[in-house]
Amino acid sequence: MSHRATPLALALVALLHAASAFYLPGVAPLNFGAGEQVVIKVNKLTSVHTQLPMDYYSLPFCRPKNGVQIYAENLGEFLTGDRIENSPYKVYMQHNEACKVLCQQQFTAPEVERLTTAIKRQYRHNWIVDNMPAASVLEVSDQLQTSYSQGFLVGTEELGKFYINNHVRILLDYYPMAATPDPPARVVGVYVEPFSVKHAFKAGAKWDGSEANDIPPLDTCAAGSDVESLRPGTPKQEVVANAPTLFTYDVVWRESDKPWASRWDIYLNLNGAVPAKVHWFSILNSLLIVTFLTAMIAMILFRNLHRDITRYNRVPTEEEKAEEREETGWKLVHADVFRPPAAYPMLFCVMVGTGAQLIAGAFATIVFAAIGFLSPANRGSLMIAVLLLYVLFGGVAGYVSAVVYKAFKGRKYQACTLLTALAYPGVCFSVFFMLDIASWSYGSTQAVPFLTMAALLLLWFGISMPLVFLGAYLGYRRPALEYPVETSNIPRQIPDTPWFLAPIFTIAVGGILPFGAVFVEMFFILSSMWMGQYYYVFGFLFLVFLILLVTCADITMVLCYFQLCAEDYHWWWRSFLTSGSTAVYIFLYSALYFSHLESNMLVTYMLYFGYMGIICLGVFMLCGTIGFFSCLWFTRKIYGSIKVD
Repeated sequence: MSHRATPLALALVALLHAASAFYLPGVAPLNFGAGEQVVIKVNKLTSVHTQLPMDYYSLPFCRPKNGVQIYAENLGEFLTGDRIENSPYKVYMQHNEACKVLCQQQFTAPEVERLTTAIKRQYRHNWIVDNMPAASVLEVSDQLQTSYSQGFLVGTEELGKFYINNHVRILLDYYPMAATPDPPARVVGVYVEPFSVKHAFKAGAKWDGSEANDIPPLDTCAAGSDVESLRPGTPKQEVVANAPTLFTYDVVWRESDKPWASRWDIYLNLNGAVPAKVHWFSILNSLLIVTFLTAMIAMILFRNLHRDITRYNRVPTEEEKAEEREETGWKLVHADVFRPPAAYPMLFCVMVGTGAQLIAGAFATIVFAAIGFLSPANRGSLMIAVLLLYVLFGGVAGYVSAVVYKAFKGRKYQACTLLTALAYPGVCFSVFFMLDIASWSYGSTQAVPFLTMAALLLLWFGISMPLVFLGAYLGYRRPALEYPVETSNIPRQIPDTPWFLAPIFTIAVGGILPFGAVFVEMFFILSSMWMGQYYYVFGFLFLVFLILLVTCADITMVLCYFQLCAEDYHWWWRSFLTSGSTAVYIFLYSALYFSHLESNMLVTYMLYFGYMGIICLGVFMLCGTIGFFSCLWFTRKIYGSIKVD
């Protein structure tokens, strides 16, 4: 079976794969004996400016002698554009190399064009050694804190000329397992220093690139035990057609006292302790917002509502009866407050059901990641978890939409269930398919093959849709929701409301505080998605997610109370839109963040805003569902506490 057929098979065993694909601390590391080969793999070429990953060998780099081999890929790797392949580099444990010749290339005119385009767009190599990504050193500060970047540049552009990084110094840190001669060791660090060197052979010798002929000694670097092999003042290798370009590399092994369990720290700690302080600041800021809102809710419940309920429930005096006391406030709309929404009730049920599915899937994914079941060492595992957990919670969507639709006394059960199964996944798949065509037109590895598309459709129609129908069946079988008050046949006329209680104003205000609770964490999430950084502080994310849910519930209940006090009983859609508007602010923030990509390509705009659009649509339904259920609980609670004649 070819590697292109793998995703289809994976779709059939997706549950088994998810159960076995996680990474836990303590997984047995690999030990290498002295002189044992340490394999260097290459992954896709990436650029934050284009968001179009390219296959490594789409550029004219040195190829392995035994041909390019693609390592086993999972569905998550395909969806994220990973293409892991073998490389011609030969590295052996604790065996240094200096000025090792890899191959000699002569670029054709089309290859020169592809190389210069890649250099101009700042594409980067991404190597993998012992399942660790190779890092390059960005800078070393005075405070002894070194910052790193994943991968290294294909080349550089200077004064209109393009230079290729054809020499690399591979720095490998190892941790010896025992204080004995030639003990087994573990790889605990991989770093690459790229150079552009216009190599020249001694005495004007030439080499045709064939292994049949001996490689003449180089004049630009010295082979031997001295790993600092490059001679100073060597000119750079310009990318030109029909000129020999020699690729070389050094290998430097360095003993380290860093344990194997800490080797991912330079990626997972986000370059030191400063970002951790930012995370804690974000948590503190969010907790203050939640505390403020919860205090406001408590004030309303324990002061205003207690006063209102006491006033509504007390027996009027003879004098009050004679004066026929006129009541005001939220009690007056008791016969209308649970009247089903007149506008698009089925769409409302579909969005609430989908939001419940997203809440369950997001919560489960974050919990699994926070306790260590998902790791960046297992590429694609997070994408698989997101996809599978969303699919498996299809029953939640069907059940919730059915319960709400039955409470609305709807009759088109099949249509509601079918829309729940098709609406949001259909939008996501349509956008994904169009963006996949755009990626395919540029030859990007992000373009998903046909069989992977078939695997996604199989998960959708083979697993998610049946679960939605099963959940809907269970939802329609249960008794309808009961309300504490009866609904009248004739709707009550709604008086004019002040401007600050107008729907547009309250909906716009409702999303500000939930967004304020998460916007700091959003920066790190967007950096992980679009800037190639690792995000692994899922403990922080779990707290922020809980704070988001509580904030959405609090702000929606407060605004719902004010709306009912103004005798406006159309709270169903308003409660959903009030907290759902958080997604609008997240989308606007992502538009502001887009400037970090510094891109002027139309396809990058399409990819970025297309994917952020469907993500924010999901956030809209997630937050809106929380707002709706909090208001449903709130209204049932307060109207169940009063006496109605």
